Amino acid sequence: MKDFFKYVLATVTGLIIMGLIITIITIISLVGMMSSATISVPDDCVMVLKLDGELNERASSASLTSMITGGSSQLGLSEILTAIQNAKENEDIKGIYIEGGNLSGATPAMLQEIRQALLDFKKTKKFIVAYADTYTQGSYYISSVADSVFLNPQGMVDWKGLAMQTVYYKEVMDKLGVRMEIFKVGTYKSAVEPFMLTEMSEANREQITTFSKEIWGEMKKEVAASRKLTSAQLDALADTMMMFVEPTFYKKTKLVDKLVYSDYIPKMLARMTGKENAKEYNTISAQDLAASTAMEPKGTSGNVIAVYYAFGDIVQEPSEGLTADDEIAATKVIKDLHELTENEDIKAVVLRVNSGGGSAYASEQIWHAITEMKAKKPVIVSMGGMAASGGYYISCNANWIVAEPTTLTGSIGIFGMMPVAKELINDKIGLHYETVKTNRFGDYGDYTREMNDGEKESMQQYVNRGYELFTKRCADGRGMKQDEIKAIAEGRVWTGLHAKQLGLVDQLGNLDDAIKVAKKRAKVDECTILSYPAPKSMFDNLFSQSSGESYANEYMKNTLGDFYGVIKSIKQIKSGFSMQAQLPYYFIYNL
Repeated sequence: MKDFFKYVLATVTGLIIMGLIITIITIISLVGMMSSATISVPDDCVMVLKLDGELNERASSASLTSMITGGSSQLGLSEILTAIQNAKENEDIKGIYIEGGNLSGATPAMLQEIRQALLDFKKTKKFIVAYADTYTQGSYYISSVADSVFLNPQGMVDWKGLAMQTVYYKEVMDKLGVRMEIFKVGTYKSAVEPFMLTEMSEANREQITTFSKEIWGEMKKEVAASRKLTSAQLDALADTMMMFVEPTFYKKTKLVDKLVYSDYIPKMLARMTGKENAKEYNTISAQDLAASTAMEPKGTSGNVIAVYYAFGDIVQEPSEGLTADDEIAATKVIKDLHELTENEDIKAVVLRVNSGGGSAYASEQIWHAITEMKAKKPVIVSMGGMAASGGYYISCNANWIVAEPTTLTGSIGIFGMMPVAKELINDKIGLHYETVKTNRFGDYGDYTREMNDGEKESMQQYVNRGYELFTKRCADGRGMKQDEIKAIAEGRVWTGLHAKQLGLVDQLGNLDDAIKVAKKRAKVDECTILSYPAPKSMFDNLFSQSSGESYANEYMKNTLGDFYGVIKSIKQIKSGFSMQAQLPYYFIYNL
C-alpha cells in the first residue's frame, strides 16, 4: 500500500509540473503573439541585423527545446529579406546596423541574396554600418557591403577561400561487414561514392573544383567592388592565414575601416540618427521589423502572386523526427499546389526551391502537379541555395527559371542502392537465415544474401529507365533535345552562372526578380504577395505526436552542427529499391 501511494503521489506531481510548464508556455506564446501584433517602428530608428544562428529558408516557430535550453536561434532568409525591404521603404528607418557573427547552415547563394538586398537598400542613401569581434568568411562577405566596417581591436577576419568537404563511409561499413550494391547513371552522379570509395573520384573532384572556383570568383568580385580592391588582392590575402595576423593588418589592407571597441557603436549610431545621447537612439531587430508587416499584405487589387516554399529533402510522405522540419513531402506539396491551381484569385505561382533532391518517385509526382498548374497559370521557379537533381526535376517544367549565380543546380542523374549485410549477419553476429520461396525473385530485397545476376540486371535497367525519363522531362521543359540534355547531364552539378550559359536556367537573379517575372507573365500591375504553406505554430510543434522526436531532432542539430547533415543523408536512403534523384554528396561548406 505504501508503494501504491508513492506512485500515485509521483504521478500527481508529474501532472502538476507538466501543467505548470504548459501554462508558462501558453502565457509566453500569448504575450509573444500580442507583442508581434502591436510591433511599431520607432522614430529615427536603426534596424539591427544579427548574423548569428542557424540560417534557414524560412524561420520556424520557437520550440520547447530552444525555450528550455536556450539553443541556437533560427533565422529565416525570407524574414531577413522582408525586413531589409521594409527598412528600405520605411522613412522611420534611418539605416541598418549589421552585427557580425556565425551563420550556420548558410549556402553561398543564401548569403548572396542577403547581400544583394543590402545593396538595393543602399540606393536609398541610408547608411549601413557593420561591427564584429570576429568576422567569419560568410558574415564578412555580407558585411563588406557596409559603408563602414568596424572590428574589435583584438578581433579577427576569417578570409581564407572556400573548402568543401565530403564524408566517406566505406571503410566503416567494411569493418561492420556491410556493403552496398550500386546502380547509377551518370559519370558525375557521385552520391554513391561515400558507400563505394574511401576517397574522391576524379570526376567528382573535377566538378567540385569547377563550381567552387566559380562561387569563390563571385564572392571575390562582389567584395572587391565594395572594398575597392581587386580579386587578385583578395586571393593573395586569403593565402596569408588572415585569421592570425595583427588586427592592424586588416585596416592596412582595407578589409576594415576602423578598429574600435563595441561601446563606440551606440555613440556613432546615435550621432547618425541625430541623437546626442547614445542611450536615446532607437533600434528594431530584423525579425521584429519583418513581423511588423507580416499581417499586412501589400496590394488591394484582389490579384495574388503566391510564393510557395519547397525546401529540404524530397520524400513521398511527411516524416517525423530527424527530417520532419526540412523536407518536401510529395503528398502534402501536391495537395497544396492543387489548391493554389484551383484558386482563381492566384494569378501566378513562384515556386521557391532549395533542395538537393531525394526520391525520384516523389519528384515525378511533384513534376506532374506543376505541369497541371502550368496549364492554368504561370509557374516561375526561384532557385535558392540549391535546386539540384530532384530539386531540378521539380523545377524543369516551369515557365521560367531564375537562379542565383552561386546556386548549385543540375545534377541530372539517377541512382539506387541495395545493402548487403551477409558478413555482418552471418559471420560477425552469428545469425543464419533459411528462405523458402515459390518464385525466383520472391525474396528480392533480402539483405542477408548476395544479389543474384538477374536482380542486378533488372535493377540497372530500372535505373536506366529513370534516367531516360528524367532527361526527357528536362528536355521537354527546357525546349531542348534529349541528347542536348544528356550532354550536360551525367549527374554533373553546375552553378547558376554556368547553368544559364547551358540553358538549364533562364535568368540570374533572386526571389524578387522571380516575382517580377510572375507579375509580368500574369499581366498584373498591382497584386498581393502571399507566402505558402503557412508555417507551423509553436503549439503545432509542441502537441504533435512527434513532439518527442522533434525535441531529439533539435538536440541533435545543436550538438552535431554541420555533421547533422551527414546523418540526414544516410537516413534519407531508406531502401535499396527506392530510386534516388539526389545531389551527388553531402558536403560541408567552409564559409
